Amino acid sequence: MVTTIQLDNNVKTQLDSLKIHRETYNDLLLRILDNYNLEEVDKESLIATIAVLSDPELMKGIREALSESDGTPWEEIKKDLDLNV
Repeated sequence: MVTTIQLDNNVKTQLDSLKIHRETYNDLLLRILDNYNLEEVDKESLIATIAVLSDPELMKGIREALSESDGTPWEEIKKDLDLNV
């Protein structure tokens, strides 16, 4: 069964930035959900993370700070934070 959901433009833009070349939104959401064990995830932490990701100014600041980083390679940061990005 196929269904339609409504997203505001900001959320759609964020989802677009996470997509892998020609990936459908369905596949993207499945990939995101596969990275979380929803029974073990701290829901408050997840909500806080979504709030950060939804704040364009905060994300811009994080992006700028990472690009200005004079030492730590992105791969090392991902490993330290246990990110599967």
